Amino acid sequence: MNFKKLLTLAIAAALTLTLAACGGSGGSGDSGSSGSAAEPVTIKLGVVGGIYEDLWTPAQEALKAENINLEFVQFSDYVTPNNALANNEIDLNAFQHRIYLQSELDSYGYEIETVGNTFIIPLNIYSDKVSAVEELKDGDVVAIPDDLTNGGRALKVLEAAGLITLDASAGFSPTLDDITAYNTAIEIEELKANVIPSILPDVAAAVVNGNYALDFGLKTEEAIYKDSVLDVEEYWCLVAARSADLEDPAKKEIYHKVVQAFQSEGTEKVFSEDYGGYFIAVGWDQDLLAQ
Repeated sequence: MNFKKLLTLAIAAALTLTLAACGGSGGSGDSGSSGSAAEPVTIKLGVVGGIYEDLWTPAQEALKAENINLEFVQFSDYVTPNNALANNEIDLNAFQHRIYLQSELDSYGYEIETVGNTFIIPLNIYSDKVSAVEELKDGDVVAIPDDLTNGGRALKVLEAAGLITLDASAGFSPTLDDITAYNTAIEIEELKANVIPSILPDVAAAVVNGNYALDFGLKTEEAIYKDSVLDVEEYWCLVAARSADLEDPAKKEIYHKVVQAFQSEGTEKVFSEDYGGYFIAVGWDQDLLAQ
């Protein structure tokens, strides 16, 4: 487990250095100059967490037959990838769900949009100290992600687990202020999503984002509560592109092929065989780039 974690971090560091060295010159500039997917083209795909490279490898291999080189660009947080996409440093990103994307659009005015659905991953509760949610007691600290959308989803998981009650009018992204009752008087601590797995020994429990849970070797069967809300489209993960690029038929065709390459049997095989069904395909019947 430690070796896998170190390897993941090494890959992320190497790809981050590549991004810093190349800047925006190799991303959408390459795709725009090709004019057609029939000619060699490099597409830079922004991801967060080494696990995404495993999920996208079948697509990367399939796209070689189309003369499309899918290059992974690693980011260490959820804030940077949309900024990098909007600033033409990458061509696509695939790390977020619909609620998070909408919050970024509202906050920063990015002109980017969903071009394909990928999967949904559970947002489970883990603990090194208790084996069931019912064992949590008054005063116990429970960590959740501090960004609005993942934090809001985490609060809904805590509500589903019976720990808190939320204002019914709070919608999909509630905040701590929307808690109307603590059924167990836990203390909720908001932390960066990428550091939560590493502080698990220091808290009673934590809601851990799926990609970081996998990067740190946390297994779904080890969760003390498993997220069961999987059919809400707002929580589906996606592929995003710049809206301006979709005005270019050649780029749109390339991005369509990238999405189709991901939505494949090869990807589902990785979901089921490599990660025990932790990732669940959703929305693959929606062709968001239909001509």
